[in-house]
Parts: sequence; structure tokens; C-alpha cells
Amino acid sequence: MTSSTPRRTVLAAALAAAAGTAAAAVPAVPAVASAAAPGGRAPAPGLVDNRFWSSYADWRRGTAAGTRAVPGLRPGLVIDRPAGRTDHTDPHTGRTSTWEYASWTSPEYTPAVPATEVIASWNARTPPGTWIQIELSGTYSDSTAVPRYVLGRWASGDGAEDIRRTSVDDQTDGRSSVWTDTFAIDDPASGLRLRSYRLRLTLYRAPGSGRTPTVWRVGAMASDVPDRFTVPASAPGPARELAVPRYSQNTHVGQYPEYDNGGEAWCSPTSSQMVVEYWGRRPSAEDLAWVDPAFADPQVCHAARFTYDHQYEGCGNWPFNAAYAATYPGMNAVVTRLRSLTELEGLVRAGIPVITSQSFLEEELTGAGYGTAGHLMTVVGFTPAGDVVANDPASPSNEAVRRVYRRREWENIWLRTKRYDANGKVRGGTGGVCYVYWPTGPTPAQRRALRSLGLR
Repeated sequence: MTSSTPRRTVLAAALAAAAGTAAAAVPAVPAVASAAAPGGRAPAPGLVDNRFWSSYADWRRGTAAGTRAVPGLRPGLVIDRPAGRTDHTDPHTGRTSTWEYASWTSPEYTPAVPATEVIASWNARTPPGTWIQIELSGTYSDSTAVPRYVLGRWASGDGAEDIRRTSVDDQTDGRSSVWTDTFAIDDPASGLRLRSYRLRLTLYRAPGSGRTPTVWRVGAMASDVPDRFTVPASAPGPARELAVPRYSQNTHVGQYPEYDNGGEAWCSPTSSQMVVEYWGRRPSAEDLAWVDPAFADPQVCHAARFTYDHQYEGCGNWPFNAAYAATYPGMNAVVTRLRSLTELEGLVRAGIPVITSQSFLEEELTGAGYGTAGHLMTVVGFTPAGDVVANDPASPSNEAVRRVYRRREWENIWLRTKRYDANGKVRGGTGGVCYVYWPTGPTPAQRRALRSLGLR
């Protein structure tokens, strides 16, 4: 359960007003393809398209202005010779500073899915006194231009030399808007879509410092998931359960209220920390020295602090959680959508847990014991009957985190885009949004599962 849902609520209300309250006909969910299409995109036909730039060739294909591609086991992008200087006033500290900058712009990309929504992800390291900005521009389906939107200003740290990581509010041209971490067409019922886009990375550093951010991955998930209150039932696959650490967000209620009022709102960073540790990574004792030693599981407090979005005033910014996970050595992390529970089963079967976002009334998910306007949990397995095994951080203790939820109920609350709240009003659902984290050296089975979804 989380109180960090204002931007989700606003977006849902806007889309519901545009689309009306009638339930749309339910389309068939496409089957999973056995291999990814060329260029790293999701298999067509489908509702979701993933495109990420992460190879040395990818970085070389973009347009550089002062940046340089670095080869190696994990190719990256760094500042070479700054393209210029600029002053930036941090709205959260009021401090104006001068920064050197360099930029990289992706090639224009036309997704297989003309999109109503786009969510970007990036994996980077920013030493103290450096930061990055991610922007999206593009072309609408009527051939007019999409303005340049800021999708995030991000630093992995929050020290005296750093900006405060932040989303940017009040971005719209009357046809599309950015809602914290999501680019969205304002009126999908109009037929307007995003036809193509470019991403621009700008890397900043203190003048003369010689430091540089390193970006290993940037990209986006574009989607056009139709309005639906229900989705078709899927057939269960083989059972498997992964040994993912279990942490309760409620262990931290009242702790560090400066980060979204404390643990009761930390479902997202708590889930992220579970999966980071599943892959054998965790913060060092030095990293955790700031946490009160009386607090259990200090790494959850650490995750909350370093996923916190100072504009959103919460720890639930989706790309910021993925970016946090990727600060650990050899980790990849993205935000995407899956089109079916079958796709999620394929990842779990390959050994990859998945963090999912959903909203529901208490009576819609048997055994949860709560309702929520937005909540993250980690799917770690499936029972022989096909029911979902989830590490649900909205549990009273670590021991109670493992839950088994009925397959049909869970599948519907996760994949739908429309739902009714307790007052009978139409609200939005996430339509299959999830975080996927994996190491830079996946097994062959993991690589196949990822590539089948356009993730590489």
C-alpha cells in the first residue's frame, strides 16, 4: 500500500475523462513471440514497444555534442569536451550553479506501436558534482511536432555538490502532457498518437572538475494499451518460485518522514531493494552509516532515500527506482509493460523476478487485506495451480511478506487500464507496468526471455 499516488490519480482521471466511463470491448492479448524483432523492439503485433540504446554501436549511432562513447564490457557514454556552460537554479534548494554540459541525441525511432504513453529508463553513475537530464521530443501521428519534454533530472547521490533528483511538473502543449514519469496523449479517444520520438541525454558537471557521468543505457517503453476493465484469462504455466529476500515496508512506518512520510509509502523502494539483493548486490556498511542503528533493514531506508523524487515528494517515481537499481555494479534495470501474465511467467521461469504496479479494492484481491490506489509488489513465483506468489511489502512483518494471490484476480488488477473505486467512479489502472532488473551477464535462458520482450 502506498500514499505516493497523486500523479497516478491525476493521470487516471484525465484519461478517464477523455475516454468516457463505458467499458471498451476487450481485445485478445497477443501471444508471446519466441524471439525479439530486429533492433531490440518488442515483437509485433503487440501493445508495447521497447527500445533501449546500450551498445557501443548504439552510442556511436546517436548525435554527440561533446560526449564520447566508451567501449568495453559495459559500453557507456561520457563527457569528452563540454559543448558549453549554463546556469541552473535548483528549485528544491534555491541554489544557482554553473555547469559544463555535453549531450547525446538518439536517432529518431518509430515504434511498432504508435503510442499513447511513453516511459523512459536510464542506467547511469553520477559522481558527486555531476548529473544528467533526459528529454523526449518527437512527431505526432498527424505529422506535427511534439515539444521537447523533460522526463527527469537525476543524480545518484544527494550530497552538497549534487542537484536534487527531480521530475518536472506543468509540461503540456494541450495535446500531450508529462505526468511525473509518464508522457501521455491527453485524449487517446481522438486517435492522436506519438508516431516517433528521440531521446536526448545531457550530461552535466562542475566546471573544471574533470568528472563525468557515465550512462550505460537509455531508452523507453512506448505503448498503446486499449481501455479495458477486464482482460482474458491465461492458462497457467509450470510452477517455479525464486528465493527473493523478503522485506516489509511497514517495519519502517514513521522512519525518515522526509522521504515520503516514512515506510508506509515505501512499497516501490522496498520492492526494488528485494530484487537488488536477489541479484547479490547491496549497499555497503559505509553507505548505510547514516541510518539509525536501531532500525532494522537499514538498506530499505537507503533505497527510499536514493529513489526519492523531490518534485513528486515520493519514492514511487518508476524510472528513479530502475535507475537506483542500476547504480549497483553490473545491473541493468528498465521500466516496461508486459502484455500478459504468460510473459511474466516466462521471466520468472528464467529466474528473473518482476516488480509490478497495480491498484484495487480490498475485495478484488483475496487475502491482501487492504485496497490501494497504487502499489508495488514483487512477483517471485507461481504455484502448481498457476496462482501468483508475491513478495508483498504491504505486510506487517518480513515473515508475512510472502503471499499467494489467486491467479485470475491478480492478473486482472495488474493488466486492466480501467477500474471502479469505492465510490463507483472510474479510475485508471497501470495496464501491466513493471520493473525488470537483471545482471549484465544473464544466463542463456534469461537472455532469451529478455530478448523475447525486446529487452537487451
